[in-house]
Amino acid sequence: MNVTEAIYERRAIRAFEPRVVEEKILRRLIDAAVHAPSAMNAQPWHFAVVQNRSVLTRFSDRAKAMLLEATRGDAKAAHYETRLRDASFNIFYDASTLVAIGAPRANRYADADCWLAAEAFMLAAFDAGLGTCPIGFAVPVLNTNDAKEELAFPTECAVIAPIIVGYPSMTVAPVTRSAPRIVSWLK
Repeated sequence: MNVTEAIYERRAIRAFEPRVVEEKILRRLIDAAVHAPSAMNAQPWHFAVVQNRSVLTRFSDRAKAMLLEATRGDAKAAHYETRLRDASFNIFYDASTLVAIGAPRANRYADADCWLAAEAFMLAAFDAGLGTCPIGFAVPVLNTNDAKEELAFPTECAVIAPIIVGYPSMTVAPVTRSAPRIVSWLK
């Protein structure tokens, strides 16, 4: 598979087999992630891997409670309320593995650098036959002091790109994409 095929065929996966991704494979994916470009070649990223299901469930439950509190009275977020109140809903979609990518907040390009690393990670995972999905719902809980301590994430860092990874249990159909909105093309 070439890179263009991977870009066009990779999908966000939200249904996984229960088997755990092997450490050797995860190390290869993380190695692919650190080959992403970074501003001024700072390579600021840090990685935390969670494969403990009880930890993932605990983080999911805390994230749901935090999100419900943070979005109280927000009409735009109201459509998430039913899902977040559902005790059986796991924000990690029962994936066996979470990889949290972060960087020091003092690095003004940390967000871009981490998301570039996340894209390289997700494309490498797709090439390895794995499914991935970025989980924005996890950002607040993973940046609490106690979660960062549990993950051994440096206090000066922020978790920016939480990505679940695992063996897909279903195929996801292509999603329609809008045409590019090119607002100018100066020649």
